[in-house]
Amino acid sequence: MRKLRTIEMQRLTVDEFHEAKKLPLIVVLDDVRSLHNVGSVFRSSDAFRVEAVYLCGITATPPHPEIHKTALGGEDSVDWRYFPTATEAVAELQKEGVFVYSIEQVEGSTKLQNLSLDTDRRYAVVFGNEVKGVHQEVVDLADGCLEIPQFGTKHSLNVSVTAGIVIWEVAKQFIASKYRTKSKNLLQNKN
Repeated sequence: MRKLRTIEMQRLTVDEFHEAKKLPLIVVLDDVRSLHNVGSVFRSSDAFRVEAVYLCGITATPPHPEIHKTALGGEDSVDWRYFPTATEAVAELQKEGVFVYSIEQVEGSTKLQNLSLDTDRRYAVVFGNEVKGVHQEVVDLADGCLEIPQFGTKHSLNVSVTAGIVIWEVAKQFIASKYRTKSKNLLQNKN
């Protein structure tokens, strides 16, 4: 195997990214204090062509050199909005018919491996502060809560790591659905 050169990867330009179909997912950051975490979430959101990132409360907004350091331009490709609170962002999303999950350890949470998405819907996932997590009032507003099972001595993952895992799981389900639809269409066309 040979590593691909960047030119061989046929990446989208920022303009092409803006025009391309997006994963129907909005990432909401609820009082995320680390600019490196914010940048990392933008980078992961770019990688999976997420619809938008909503930055709430104390979460910093672009342009900022510390966000750019880890986003590497993802903050320019991915659409973003700022809200004074995550509750305002969640209320607006729900008004638009978006199903909102808080990513938090709560009673009755859905373990990530048990997540089953309706790929005809739009979703949002809310990630919380590095110390306090998602605000309780946001958890209360959410349509559901997702939790990544953990088996070590620590009780949490870094917010940017968590975001990457959750975004990938959502993307994986939409990719699998698209493949199933294409396969079904091919089979129907053969008959």
